[in-house]
Amino acid sequence: MLYEVRHETRFQYEWPVAISHQLLKLRPRRCTRQNVLETAVTLSPQPGFQRDWLDYFGNVVEFVTVQGSHSELVVTSTSQVEVIAASAVMLEMSPPWEDVVAQLGTHLQGEWLGANGFRFESPFIRFDPTIQAFAREIFTPGRPVLDGARALTAHIHRNFSYQGGVTDIYTPASEVLRDRRGVCQDFAHLAIAALRSLGLPARYVSGYLVTHPPPGKPKLQGADESHAWFSVWCPELGWVDFDPTNNLMPSLEHITVGWGRDYGDVSPVNGFIFGGGHHQVAVAVDVHPLPERMGP
Repeated sequence: MLYEVRHETRFQYEWPVAISHQLLKLRPRRCTRQNVLETAVTLSPQPGFQRDWLDYFGNVVEFVTVQGSHSELVVTSTSQVEVIAASAVMLEMSPPWEDVVAQLGTHLQGEWLGANGFRFESPFIRFDPTIQAFAREIFTPGRPVLDGARALTAHIHRNFSYQGGVTDIYTPASEVLRDRRGVCQDFAHLAIAALRSLGLPARYVSGYLVTHPPPGKPKLQGADESHAWFSVWCPELGWVDFDPTNNLMPSLEHITVGWGRDYGDVSPVNGFIFGGGHHQVAVAVDVHPLPERMGP
């Protein structure tokens, strides 16, 4: 599937801003099941300084500075992305989760070393006895690691309510577990905390999900949203994605922007300003399928 993605973030300030520094992570990344054909990030007003690089996780990062008085800042990312269907995986044939944990402790090179970096606490992922107890209810002794991840995904979807406005990025996973409600980033954080509490590598994935309007209704402009899910690492297969918000394994309708330890590593727009007073933020996302490419 080929998609055009447009992500606009609009800041409106109470008073003029003298200077604005922004750290952007808005460009979709190339990975096993995704090709990025075109991508661009523009700002209005235009930045006086701009630099980009790859972070530790391989995500594209851009640092920009907008100098001069402005009462509004608009950051727009546009991309054309080709998404390839995920390969079928026999989840029940994956190794027992305890074996994966044991092997990670003895294999400290190559992909194993990289996976080990996703086993620990991070700024938005903290361990808690209630989370480990929750994880052990699902990951029973000898259960295949990917079968357990799939059961965890289904459990969160079935027993937690999707409800916006009751959490924020600082809400701990233990509180999400207690209240059994939240949004996609909360469910991803909870799943990651559960997996890591057992010693399993898990990472946070940010991107977009293709949405569909109700039957007979047009798709509203800007109505799509950013999305989040998680990946768990499995020997021989590598990273395998799961989406607890929708109880599925991402494939043709999930577009990946980046991944890291938690939301903090992939936050799309971060920055600080001089001046401005109170400000309002509006985000609009559009994901449109495009005709398939012809030829090679």
